[in-house]
Amino acid sequence: MAIGAVIAGLILLVWSADKFVEGAAATAKHLGMPPLLIGMVIIGFGTSAPELAVSAMAAADGNPGLALGNGYGSNITNIALIVGLTALISPIAVHSQVIRKELPLLVVLTLIAGAQLIDGELTRLDGWVLLGVFAAVMGWSIYQGIKGKGDPLGSDTSEEVVVEMPLKSAIGWLAIGLVLLVVSSRLLVWGAVSIAQTLGVSDLVIGLTIVAIGTSLPELAAAIAAVKKNQHDLILGNILGSGIFNTLAVVGLAAVIKPLSVDPEVLYRDWTLMLGLTLALLVMGFGLTGWRKLVSRFDGALLLTAYLAYTGYLLSTVVSAAA
Repeated sequence: MAIGAVIAGLILLVWSADKFVEGAAATAKHLGMPPLLIGMVIIGFGTSAPELAVSAMAAADGNPGLALGNGYGSNITNIALIVGLTALISPIAVHSQVIRKELPLLVVLTLIAGAQLIDGELTRLDGWVLLGVFAAVMGWSIYQGIKGKGDPLGSDTSEEVVVEMPLKSAIGWLAIGLVLLVVSSRLLVWGAVSIAQTLGVSDLVIGLTIVAIGTSLPELAAAIAAVKKNQHDLILGNILGSGIFNTLAVVGLAAVIKPLSVDPEVLYRDWTLMLGLTLALLVMGFGLTGWRKLVSRFDGALLLTAYLAYTGYLLSTVVSAAA
């Protein structure tokens, strides 16, 4: 039942998040919101809705490992698996200024997150700090976007992301998507915790693997779609925007709901890898001697190898615990 709950929860979670985004974007358009803000706010929040819903639910249920594992694991999955796999399929050419701004920003935000983990807990104050920084980043990005001084924060702002539908239908799908997000998150968290307890492993490991991959499916779908359309900037833009959202909003909201105890391995294993992958992407994009504007197939292979090695190590701990 637990495995079935996880599978059903993931499928319903991804589907409901998609419908939530469609309904919210269409409603915003009916209310006169500019396409720029629809892309930045509605689509940006929507693609990270699965991570936000699952981590909030896990924190409320008293499962800090699952909440943190989902947030940090999604960042690891996004960079190592999704960018790595996408670059293997087609080298990612980068032309947008957004990468120059968001990559260094994500490094700084990751360092701030790491500093909060040193004392072994994330307090409500830590959570409010993360949410405050997130509000500031979003506010500045929206201001820059409106003034036309830069690219928006990691999202597709074109009108094609908005599905045309009557206002009543838009509000209906918005409500249905939101309700199903909560229901599917509850189902997924229950299944994940049950599996962890049965296998005798921490819910942190389940969050870093099964749940993180599942909640990252919208980013994977967006990356594949961007490759088909040859819109390479959107691949890294969406990944980096999601990374900022996960690091600040997802973990911050979970800590505000309920202070989180942090196992030592979160800092020295998971956070360290998350920082290392972000720095690696920075080097791949900027190069050691200058702006390269490319994530090559070789780079993609390195990222994918790192992800497989990390996941293999986590799974080995599951096998050891079950033995």
